[in-house]
Amino acid sequence: MNTRKSLFLLLFLAAFCFVKAQDIAVNYSLGENYSDRYKYSTVLSINGSENDHTVIVRTYYGGMPLRAKGHFIEMYDADMNLVEEYNNKYAGQYMVDGFIKNGQLYLLELKYNDKEMAYQYVVHQSPLDEFNFTERKLLTIPSKEVLNPLAVNKYNRNFGNGFSTAVHFNKEKSAFAITAQHRAGKDEKYTMYLFGTDLKKQIEHDFTPQTEEKNYAFENIAVSKDFKTAYFMGKAFFKKRRFDVKERRFQYELVRVTNQGHQIQEFAEPGRFSESLKPIVSKNELIVVGFYADRKDNRYNGLAHFKLNPTTLAIESSKYNPFSDQFMLDKFGREVDAEIKNLIFKDVHITASNDIIFSAEEYFVTEGEDFNGNGSRKVNRYHYNDIVCAKMNASGAMLWARNINKAEVTQGDAAYASYTAYGQGDDMYFFINSGENPKKLGKDRIIFKQGFSRNPNMFVIKIDETGNLSHEKLIDDKEVRLPIMVSRPLINKTTDKLIFYAKRGTKKQLVRVTFAGATSSPTK
Repeated sequence: MNTRKSLFLLLFLAAFCFVKAQDIAVNYSLGENYSDRYKYSTVLSINGSENDHTVIVRTYYGGMPLRAKGHFIEMYDADMNLVEEYNNKYAGQYMVDGFIKNGQLYLLELKYNDKEMAYQYVVHQSPLDEFNFTERKLLTIPSKEVLNPLAVNKYNRNFGNGFSTAVHFNKEKSAFAITAQHRAGKDEKYTMYLFGTDLKKQIEHDFTPQTEEKNYAFENIAVSKDFKTAYFMGKAFFKKRRFDVKERRFQYELVRVTNQGHQIQEFAEPGRFSESLKPIVSKNELIVVGFYADRKDNRYNGLAHFKLNPTTLAIESSKYNPFSDQFMLDKFGREVDAEIKNLIFKDVHITASNDIIFSAEEYFVTEGEDFNGNGSRKVNRYHYNDIVCAKMNASGAMLWARNINKAEVTQGDAAYASYTAYGQGDDMYFFINSGENPKKLGKDRIIFKQGFSRNPNMFVIKIDETGNLSHEKLIDDKEVRLPIMVSRPLINKTTDKLIFYAKRGTKKQLVRVTFAGATSSPTK
């Protein structure tokens, strides 16, 4: 008997993966800890293939100062075993994203062609079963070369440099839109495109006349199932209009675009300042959800819900829900003169009864100084703070709203900060990194602190169908010695599985999270 027990223990310890059950009914498995040749890298994309493989594309850096040298591709099987590695030594100029379609890996790049005096969107394409990249031009846009052509920060756009472009993928990553604002002679041009991830161009639309009075900074998109209609949501900044001190210089607008033209719906109700709106296309309905403020300084007062005609964009119903006392207590305790601002949408989940659960995060950027042996330099610090989660019924009435207190700041790779939200049934789950156990702020109030540290811990937070909140530590630093890229997982809604990538220096590892009842590959 003792021999059997010893043999069983030896086999258990030698396994590459192990699973641990949690009270919140979330399980995790750990892949093998692999060595890696590239110490300095950032993840460009994480995608799943048709045969349940995980494909990770990383941009790696070298030299002094560090600069991009190429892209390293890793492929893992369904059991998280590393089965393929490939070094694509082409670094590119502005690499946007990567995606997989029909057994092909695509890398989307924006680059400047000096001979043609134009910016070009180029796709680098390779089959997954035998890496061999070929190049294909997607778009060519005549322009002079500018300093920052790609509008990476879509919440604070620069409209005055002569060329500005942005790429927006839909949530399913089945399509992507490209907007390009550029000068053609003395005139400005603004063009909108929609492509499927099969690279077929579905929409091309000249939006130039609309930009004579306004500059547009689109924040997200929604796309119809047939790819014939795209909905662009964002801020429209007035160029020439004079403003009263009580007015804002922008308003939120939804633009419906097809090959036949466009329609616009403005969200500019007097005394209601819409904030961080997001369009949702579901079951032939068009819904817009977000926040609102009752004054122009972006202090949010509650949640907004609009139902629109999908074709004309006429608003069929609107509802404004002030934040509840429970929400304000979550966030501020007994503080009276508090404010809510800088909320950025992260995720939307629609339940079987058509209730909408959505989450947002307090995000803002501050400037600071970094001191070293050579003096100081100015740096940007990116803040990822509280999580706001709210549930509305199908008619737009708020059922509950909760606030999760969190404080993170980073100067580097944002993949380790922020969070991932995942909706299952009527429940919402949040995965965050926290360097320590949450700190109590008072009765029923806690705060999660900086997660990217030498002692990484992943926490799972659950909000159930009635708004009750619970949390527990899912993985601690005794089990995973590497920080987890908590905001960049591969999500498989069909099997209720999430794959996270953990990396530091020359070590890397996969972490798989599953929910109770989810189908899973056998553990080794």
